[in-house]
Amino acid sequence: MIRTFFCTAACALTFVACQPTAKKLPIIGEREVVQKEIEGKMVADTIYPTIPKFEFLNQDSVMLSDKFFDNKIYVANFFFTHCPSICPTMQRNLLKAYEKYKNDNRIAFLSHSIDFKYDQPHVLKSYASKLGVDNEQWQFVTGTKAAIYGLSDKYLVYTKEDASVPGGYDHSGYLVLIDHDKRIRGAYDGTNSEEVEKLLADIDILLQEYK
Repeated sequence: MIRTFFCTAACALTFVACQPTAKKLPIIGEREVVQKEIEGKMVADTIYPTIPKFEFLNQDSVMLSDKFFDNKIYVANFFFTHCPSICPTMQRNLLKAYEKYKNDNRIAFLSHSIDFKYDQPHVLKSYASKLGVDNEQWQFVTGTKAAIYGLSDKYLVYTKEDASVPGGYDHSGYLVLIDHDKRIRGAYDGTNSEEVEKLLADIDILLQEYK
């Protein structure tokens, strides 16, 4: 009986040890370690960069703020509606994620137009409709050059008004995954199918953190 007990205990320990640990995505950005006093003791605390507060006009001519994305994960990118280069592919690939998670209130999508001159709300509305977006889960926004371009830096996405490139605007095609705390958890080339598949897999992993 003692032998049976030890065998059972050993098997149980083996089972626990072999359980896979939940995979977690990294937090992207340069972290800062600060000293905090807690209960009279100084302890090190790690601070990660976050997406700051924002407010933009969306495709429905309504002001949209960062509060819309509270308690959600979301995928953000930068584009413009008449982009002749990477945007069509990038947006079609992001549409795959939108369709997979459509009506799932745990996740949202946010596309910032970098053409602050042409992409007014009615243009964004028409663009979203043609793309196949028919609910508020995917937001398309416009704002001033300073506000949009300044925010792109926080997402680690390159944007520039440049008359020498096709369409007049230059930008990178990253799809950026943001968590509940507004931290960057992944960046994916929106023109690359393999990268988009990785985004879809990583969304599932990130959602598990908030179960």
